[in-house]
Amino acid sequence: MWACVTSVGLKGMEGYRVNVEVSTYIGNDSFKIVGLPDAAVKESKERIMAALRSLGYTFHGQKITVNLSPADQKKMGAMFDLPMVIGVLMSLHELEVSVPKEVGFIGALSLDGAVQSVDGLLPAILAAKKLGLRRLYIPLDEQLPPLDLEGIELIYVDSLQDVIGHLSGQWQPSAFSKITDETGNDDLDYMDFRQVIGHEKAKHALEIAAAEEHHVLMTGPPGCGKSLLAWSFPSILPALTKEAQLEVMSLYQLGKADHPQSKVPPFRNPHHSASGVSIIGGGQYPKPGEISLAHRGVLFLDEIGEFSKKTLDMLRQPLENGQITISRTHATITYPASFILIAAMNPCPCGYAGSNIHYCTCSPKQVHFYQNKLSGPLRDRFDIHLSLGPVDFEAVERKMEEASEAVRKRVEEARLRQYNRYGKQICNSRVPYETLMKTSPLTEGQQRTLNDLLNKKGLSNRAQIKIIRLARTISDLGGSPRITDQSIAEAIRLNSGTLKR
Repeated sequence: MWACVTSVGLKGMEGYRVNVEVSTYIGNDSFKIVGLPDAAVKESKERIMAALRSLGYTFHGQKITVNLSPADQKKMGAMFDLPMVIGVLMSLHELEVSVPKEVGFIGALSLDGAVQSVDGLLPAILAAKKLGLRRLYIPLDEQLPPLDLEGIELIYVDSLQDVIGHLSGQWQPSAFSKITDETGNDDLDYMDFRQVIGHEKAKHALEIAAAEEHHVLMTGPPGCGKSLLAWSFPSILPALTKEAQLEVMSLYQLGKADHPQSKVPPFRNPHHSASGVSIIGGGQYPKPGEISLAHRGVLFLDEIGEFSKKTLDMLRQPLENGQITISRTHATITYPASFILIAAMNPCPCGYAGSNIHYCTCSPKQVHFYQNKLSGPLRDRFDIHLSLGPVDFEAVERKMEEASEAVRKRVEEARLRQYNRYGKQICNSRVPYETLMKTSPLTEGQQRTLNDLLNKKGLSNRAQIKIIRLARTISDLGGSPRITDQSIAEAIRLNSGTLKR
């Protein structure tokens, strides 16, 4: 006989419908899986037969063939165990039920019939919703956040017997109480802005960066506070929405990395010895790299001049497009990579070029070579260039530094203004240039100023557009509905790196 059950396959973050077709007929005992299964899927037959025997089912003289359609897509992982065993039972008339195509199954089997969680369970659930499934049977996993997804019913099961009982109308799930409503600690170990003494102009620049997701390059001698500012930066970012939180957790599951169930945006700080694959993502079966794990959050590259030039140039495409496409023999996968890049570097190998306190031991050739580790196209993708120096604690005015909470409130208000202006949740740094100009046109005087700057300094068209985006952000923070002349002037200083400390 023949039966068909629906499941979900993953290709990166994207999901596709998998029809698990099962055909059984009398013949020599055999169990064959076709449809480009990997080793984990091929081993499913042993888990399925052992689980069925543990529940009292015996099959003799049956030839079983399972086809995972579409047959031209590589099937990976143990998530197809549950749909395959349900298809086998239906095909052999051991389970006399009708399962609509809008009902899906995801889960791995243990030898005693228990249904276990699988890697990528959360992205598979989100993919099932996008594919239009109305009900989904999944393993009970306490690592999952509370899910209340509109349009899809999630049935949490502990064992194959639970699935059979529910399909037969003899069991109702009571395990929802195990899924707690705790979303983790939202006050992670990020420094507060009040702990950073001085650097008022740099803090204001980071506030602008947080308001509209602008990339920042900080240059200064060792110990001037670059890393301190970067580590405190996530504390002024708005909390993740529920949708964004699930997206971030999905990426961490696919990357097999730990991530707390928190609304705080992710913060990634890879060491400069990290390989290009670990930063960008990849492998035989591509996994997300650091730029994808920083999605919706911050990627901090400390000592960016020490990273390999090849690795840094790989960042150019994702910085522009907000995603990364990885092509391998087995698959071509696209992961989201929309992050704020915060980079810090010394002005030279010894770190003291231009310092009035320490003597620089580097030759002009060494300084030139060190600065050229950041190629022109990559350097051009930074919206804000900050030149920092050491803080004179004796000269700093003794006052209570502003807390991150107050700064974050202004950032949230600025983002709300742009969401209302564009009609969706998109920032000035990401919105199409045509939309930016349509909603915030420049005056003739402002356009003339930018044209003069373009001619005098030879700025690229990208730099000119970044100045306009920065000016729009500064005006948003000031509550102005239009781009002001003052915001244009400040944006020019921020982009050119003439704003110090």
